[in-house]
Amino acid sequence: MPLATKQIFAAVAAAAMLAVSSLPARAQAGGLTGPPPFPGKWGRMSLLPEKSEEFTFGDVNGKLYLFGGLPVGNKPPLGLVQEYDPATDTWTKKKNMPLATHHAAIAAYGGKLYLFGGQTQLEPSGPTQIPIDNTWEYDPANDSWKALAPMPTARTAAVAAEVGGKIYVLGGASVHPGQKIVSLGPTVPHRSLDVNEVYDPKTNKWETRMTMPTARNHAAAGVVNGKIYVIGGRVGSSVITTSSNTNVVEVYDPSTDLWGAAGMRMPTSRSGMGWATYKGKIYIVGGQVYDREVFAVIRAVEAYDPATNSWTILPTMFTARHGVNVAIIGDKLYAIGGHVQAAGTGGEAANTDSNEVYEFPDK
Repeated sequence: MPLATKQIFAAVAAAAMLAVSSLPARAQAGGLTGPPPFPGKWGRMSLLPEKSEEFTFGDVNGKLYLFGGLPVGNKPPLGLVQEYDPATDTWTKKKNMPLATHHAAIAAYGGKLYLFGGQTQLEPSGPTQIPIDNTWEYDPANDSWKALAPMPTARTAAVAAEVGGKIYVLGGASVHPGQKIVSLGPTVPHRSLDVNEVYDPKTNKWETRMTMPTARNHAAAGVVNGKIYVIGGRVGSSVITTSSNTNVVEVYDPSTDLWGAAGMRMPTSRSGMGWATYKGKIYIVGGQVYDREVFAVIRAVEAYDPATNSWTILPTMFTARHGVNVAIIGDKLYAIGGHVQAAGTGGEAANTDSNEVYEFPDK
């Protein structure tokens, strides 16, 4: 094995051990209420065919879809579309994205997937971190794409959630108001957003709703009983080394257009995680931690129950990572791909093709 490769994997192992060893104290500080161990077990499934960092992930009709992929250097974004069918444990490559994008928000509605914003490259060999306002509809049945009305606000790393046939796109990051859209980075002035814009697929129109109390990007979101819960993420910039992770949980009621604090914060402050909702609970998987002592990916899995305003720690994934792609289909949670070192360190060698599945216990 080449020396550089050995160094990469030694760093991965050290970061994973450090992150795992720090979790109990972090969990206690966050106010954990569900007593571990949680029943259930992890296993392994068919590997991801084409690895990358920061896919946009979404599931519909019992299948999981990965869109995009982060380029290395000034190469163009990948624009890949990969379909995973848990029923057969098989992967299928689909038609590429019309505009190669990474860090888009996504939501499912009516058997289709809707992608919002993200970052792209607008000129050959140019920067690839330019936030955009594009909206796309992907129809898995026909493997086809359709351009829709653009978002009012160009942004990246937002979250999207469907309630009552409308899709709410929340938060993200972009340049300061009135500034020209430029490629985002650690030295480029920009901000997290509190934006709340709602898209109606029936009319192809946008409306603006009450802003989030906490501006953030790289967060997680889930819908329970018609309310949207936004969990964790980054405040400040979109870059983890120039921002701060948060463990704040806030709830939005679309019927009243009002926000509130959910109360119990996430046990582990983090961003860049995967998430999914199952039987009234929101599951947060993996992600990154960054503070004075730790800069690492983690393998924590935590579940938030809005009914009791409490958190439960589940058995950890085999592989610590951020940018992990998650779906709960049937009674199984799938955690696919991601990057096994913090931020983009390690390059392409640190992208993983791991496909791990957590089987919920019978109730």
